[in-house]
Amino acid sequence: MTVDGMSKLEDYLSAKGKIDGSNSRLLREAAYERLYEAIKHAQLQPGEPLSETRLSKALGISRTPVREALQRLAKEGLVQVIPGRAITIAAPSIQDVFDAIHVRELLEPELVRLAAEAMPTEEKTKMLSLTHEMERAAKAGDRPRWSKADIKWHETLCNACPNHLLGEMVMQARNRIFTQAADEHVPEQYLIEGTVEHLQIVQAILNGEGEKAKQITLDHIRNVRENMVKRFFQY
Repeated sequence: MTVDGMSKLEDYLSAKGKIDGSNSRLLREAAYERLYEAIKHAQLQPGEPLSETRLSKALGISRTPVREALQRLAKEGLVQVIPGRAITIAAPSIQDVFDAIHVRELLEPELVRLAAEAMPTEEKTKMLSLTHEMERAAKAGDRPRWSKADIKWHETLCNACPNHLLGEMVMQARNRIFTQAADEHVPEQYLIEGTVEHLQIVQAILNGEGEKAKQITLDHIRNVRENMVKRFFQY
C-alpha cells in the first residue's frame, strides 16, 4: 500500500515529539523549524496535499502557529498556499528550476571556497561519510536515500560557510527545487555522475584546495543544468 505524503509527514513529526510552550512567537518558530526539516526529509513529491489540521495535531499545537509557519515556508518556496483552497508541496515550474540553478551557479562556487577554508575536520569527515552514503544509494538506484544524503551534504556545507548570509541564500535557492532530486523520473546515471562530482569536491576540501573545489562546484552545477535541459526537453 502506498503511503501518502501527509502520512509520511505525520510519522516524521510524531517521532520528534510534541512541541512544548505557550509563547506564540516561540511556537511559530518551533513549528517552522520542525516543518522545514520534515518537509525536506520526508521525500514528498511536488503537488502532494498537506493538512493544516493534521499537522497541528502531529505537532501538538494550535493551527495558528502552524498556518504562520506554512506561510513562511511558502515564501521560501517549499510549499504552495492557495488561500481558501489548498496547501501543497511546491511544484516548481521549469522557469523556477532554471532560475534557482542560475542563482546556485552565481553563488555556490564561492560558498564552497569559503567553506573549504574554514571547515573543521569533523565536518569534513561528515561530508565524506555522506558522500559514501550517496555512492551506496546511487548504486542501489535508491533515489529517496540518495536525496536524504544529498540534503544533509549541502546543509553541512552551507552551515560551514563563514558568510552566513551566503549560506542562507544558497540553501534558499536549493529549497525551491529540492523535490527534483528525489523525483522518480531522475535517471540513475544522473545520481551516479552527481555522486562522483560530490566526491571530487569533498576531496578538494579535504586537501585544503578551496579554488579547486570552487571550480569543480561550478562544473557540477553546469552539469546539473544540462541534465535538467535533457529531462525537461527530452533530447
